Amino acid sequence: MADEAFRAVPFAERTLPAILQAQASLGNRPFIRTANQVLSYAQAPTLAARIAYRLKSAGVQRGERVAAFCGNRIELLQLWLGTAWAGGVLVPLNTALRGQQLHHALHVTRPATLFTEMALVEPLHEAAQALSSVRNLWVFDGGNTHGRDRIGRSLLERWTLGNEQAAPEAIGPGDASAILFTSGTSGPSKGVICPQAQFYWWGVHTGKALGVGTDDVLYTTLPFFHTNALNTMWQALLAGATYSFGARFSAGGFWDEIRRSEGTVTYLLGAMVHILLKRPAQPDDRQHRLRVALSPATPRPQVELFEQRFGVKLVDGYGSTETNLVLSNVIGDFVPGTLGRVVDGFEARVVDEQDCEMPPGAPGELVIRHREAFSMSTGYFDDPQATLAAWRNLWFHTGDRVIRDSNDVYHFIDRLKDSIRRRGENISSWEVEQALMSHEW
Repeated sequence: MADEAFRAVPFAERTLPAILQAQASLGNRPFIRTANQVLSYAQAPTLAARIAYRLKSAGVQRGERVAAFCGNRIELLQLWLGTAWAGGVLVPLNTALRGQQLHHALHVTRPATLFTEMALVEPLHEAAQALSSVRNLWVFDGGNTHGRDRIGRSLLERWTLGNEQAAPEAIGPGDASAILFTSGTSGPSKGVICPQAQFYWWGVHTGKALGVGTDDVLYTTLPFFHTNALNTMWQALLAGATYSFGARFSAGGFWDEIRRSEGTVTYLLGAMVHILLKRPAQPDDRQHRLRVALSPATPRPQVELFEQRFGVKLVDGYGSTETNLVLSNVIGDFVPGTLGRVVDGFEARVVDEQDCEMPPGAPGELVIRHREAFSMSTGYFDDPQATLAAWRNLWFHTGDRVIRDSNDVYHFIDRLKDSIRRRGENISSWEVEQALMSHEW
């Protein structure tokens, strides 16, 4: 579908329930596929309606948060469909959260319902005081619970689903679809409010950059508590493609999983590219269907080596939980190793400390704003001061230092503030400090 066609989609229909219903006409075409389960486009709206009925029967109201503390599993994606159908807001939590950090995320979002898996029940006991808002605590895999276990005041129950269906709530493109936590550098993590239309435009723009079509299989090992893996589902949904995923990235098993899933599009981080290139060359390095990968922060030499060895094109760009795919290096001529040029529908500038625009070649902070309504975050949940600071002068301040060259191509330099990155993920130094201070020495 061309850009004009996506913009022709009525504004009110840029929501997950509306697109699910529109794409149901694709029938038995696989929408989400794992090694053991397939959800077709025809089945997706019905399943969403059944989950919504169960949630609403448990008292979940429009706008209430439904938290998920679990790994990559199809049930989480299905829960997102049903939560949106019920008018709720999904809050997928980082499975590495423990103690004070988990308590913070739960305390801030005050979920009405929490889903987890038995392997992650123990950390929830440590954060039991933050579960006062939780009316239902469900486990996907059941384990050994028989309705007798409690975490704080919440009864731990196995998630079951009936056949009753609920009508979709009348939600709009500006209503929250998810709250995703992003790490700060000088304070605790903030919950980013991601509206329905933001995910819609993620699917449009990233799908266009990667050339996603109906015959593609989009495969990811990135975690479902980050925007990358979630908006990948939207790329598949809008294109009528198939979404598949793995539990986590494994250098030794990556190509086997690509072959098993028949993936044609995947999602990497610069560190993952480096790890895959470091492995010894194999006779079957090109025996797969993969043609392209979204791979932020990958230097040009690695881009070229990866394509030479594996036959896979690496596409870069710029996006964050608060924004969208704002820059893409496949606009105009392909410029590997850069962030690329500004995507239609957004504006970008390089500014100094006073928000004055810098000339080409001069470093400064990347600031962004959007033209399509609700194609970026609407702010930080329950944190108006942080929202005002980040969106001052009506531009979102990314905290990234970049250069715009004479060809309007943007190049990343570094973060403005000290930051810690582990496996491509930002980690709040403030939260590390708080964890260290909580221990007796």
